[in-house]
Amino acid sequence: MDLRKIKKLIELLEESELAEIEIHEGEESVRLIRHHAQAAPPQQATMAPPQYVMPNAPAAPPPVAPTASAAEEASANLPEGEVVRSPMVGTYYAAPNPDAGPFVKVGSRVSTGDTLCLVEAMKMFNQIEAEFSGEVVAILVEDGQPVEFDEPLFVIKKG
Repeated sequence: MDLRKIKKLIELLEESELAEIEIHEGEESVRLIRHHAQAAPPQQATMAPPQYVMPNAPAAPPPVAPTASAAEEASANLPEGEVVRSPMVGTYYAAPNPDAGPFVKVGSRVSTGDTLCLVEAMKMFNQIEAEFSGEVVAILVEDGQPVEFDEPLFVIKKG
């Protein structure tokens, strides 16, 4: 569609009382929507669904607040060493491809900057590198497993 036609449509929209205009020419289409800054959109009131109480039904127990988070509990059970955590939510991969061996194994020596694993997030493979030198004493996730932000991945004993 020609740019001059689009500009003309914008002018027509501005001059009219229309809030939206859509034009189709063959396979091409243009949709223009006007947003009024001074007028707020109408708000719909929503009501919570009614609560039903069964007579003679036992009362639900009150929720119990956890004493420690799952991450803290997991950290408490880790071997001694520095914990390498996932910097993002994604899928953990131990190797660069399914046919290759893993980047590291328990007992592997790593240097600063060595690739430990890949975390796939939004179709992007992100290399997770060692921030210090040492020996891998624990691998805490399995290949192909989803991981959360700040989830422990490895324990490395410095040295």
